[in-house]
Amino acid sequence: MKKHIFPDFARSYWTDSVDRPTLPAYETPKSKTEVGIVGAGLTGITAAYILSKAGFKVCLLDAATVLNGTSGHTTAKITAQHGLIYHELQQHFGTEQAQQYYKANQEAKDFIESTVKKEQINCQFQEEPAFLIANDKKELEKLQLEAEAYESLGITSKWVDHPDFPFPAIAALCMDNQAMFHPVQYGLDLLEACLNNGVEVFENTRATHIEYHEHPAIVTDAGNRLFCNHIIQASHYPFYDGEAYYPIRMYADRSYLMAAKVRHPLPEGMFLHPKNPARSYRRAEINGEEHLLIGGENHKTGQSDVDMFEHIKTLAADADHYFGLEAIPYYWSAQDYVTLDKLPYVGPVSEAHPQIHVATGFRKWGMTNSANAAKLLSDLIMEKENPIATMLSPARSVKADPGYRNVISYNADVAKHLVKGKFGSVKQQISDLNKNEACVTMHNGKRIGVYKDQDENTHAVDTTCTHLGCEVAWNNAEKSWDCPCHGSRYDFKGEVLNGPAKKALSPIDL
Repeated sequence: MKKHIFPDFARSYWTDSVDRPTLPAYETPKSKTEVGIVGAGLTGITAAYILSKAGFKVCLLDAATVLNGTSGHTTAKITAQHGLIYHELQQHFGTEQAQQYYKANQEAKDFIESTVKKEQINCQFQEEPAFLIANDKKELEKLQLEAEAYESLGITSKWVDHPDFPFPAIAALCMDNQAMFHPVQYGLDLLEACLNNGVEVFENTRATHIEYHEHPAIVTDAGNRLFCNHIIQASHYPFYDGEAYYPIRMYADRSYLMAAKVRHPLPEGMFLHPKNPARSYRRAEINGEEHLLIGGENHKTGQSDVDMFEHIKTLAADADHYFGLEAIPYYWSAQDYVTLDKLPYVGPVSEAHPQIHVATGFRKWGMTNSANAAKLLSDLIMEKENPIATMLSPARSVKADPGYRNVISYNADVAKHLVKGKFGSVKQQISDLNKNEACVTMHNGKRIGVYKDQDENTHAVDTTCTHLGCEVAWNNAEKSWDCPCHGSRYDFKGEVLNGPAKKALSPIDL
């Protein structure tokens, strides 16, 4: 592949292409609302939209800025085709629950489409077929099992032998009438509808824990309190655990995306080659021109075998090989949590805390799952029946599922990285750093991370994650410190980018 010029820093097209409102921080020592929602991504905003339309007083808080987290770093496919999942769901949970999962996600797509029309949202919404791809005999066998599951579950689909795609494929399974859109523009217009409905929205307000009085109260890092009848944790990872042990019930997975201007266009459709490393393809309009969005290269957060930027280079090589790469205006990465049984946790955070809800573990399928979660949590608060409440309940038993066995290997993996980080050798030197590079070294007997910025200023932090004490690793694609144990991420100055961590890495004076 010829040498291509990459942007200096990771930026998401979705967040870079919109004008977002500047909203105040929550600075009131004490106030009260009916529903307090933490996390202003698509789940939180959609829940605020539904509940405010139903007449509830709603307050929405975000630790940073609205729609700047996972919702702003997605592939933005609105589809019920969530990889090779339906055969697995049918085997583990039975036909009825597998059908419920499909129906809920198809209804979520319909909800988004109807909301786009109702609120007259211009967000590049476009219906597209979704394709799962097989490229060898082993993959073909798995795809055939998925096709059989589709048929038994009543999922309308088409089988395509030897499809004429720009990339290798010996077969494909197509689900028609799916969609794609601009997720941040959709979310911003939905947020405007929330504000018109009287929702109070606050940015740069980190929720740190929940206190119990007559009503539960969200406590912020500034010590302010928001008393609520109900609380929704839509913050990607629950900042309040409720003794439900979420750190051992799911893990953080990271993947990469690149927007590429190419010579040969992608045909109509959204495409997923689910083999690891997976490949995702879809089109997107950038400044009036069609671009390719290519994604994949997933791995557990902080646990890549190569430098993070090598994943971006690999995506660029594939884009060039199959489509003829001309320019790379954007690249970014995304993070999501995977639960033991691959179904989201949506509902009361624990049986002991029915007023405090959680929505997490979307497994990279957050567009439909965010709408599902918002609808389900709104129904629970309004005391309405919802057919997927039991299936997605965080209190459900997963012991009958083979995924339950993964808890042993997962926590052994956490222990391995905890020990490796504490006792691994450190040989890097600050003097060897170039601009925009980082190293891990020792200073006064302490393990520290040092980053040298564009102006050759150095920024040193203690590399011990403030969540549960693992040692963070440098992510050179996004200029961040990432925890390999539970997925916390920090910027080069040590400020929290992603939970479950709530506190920054300690700065070090050199």
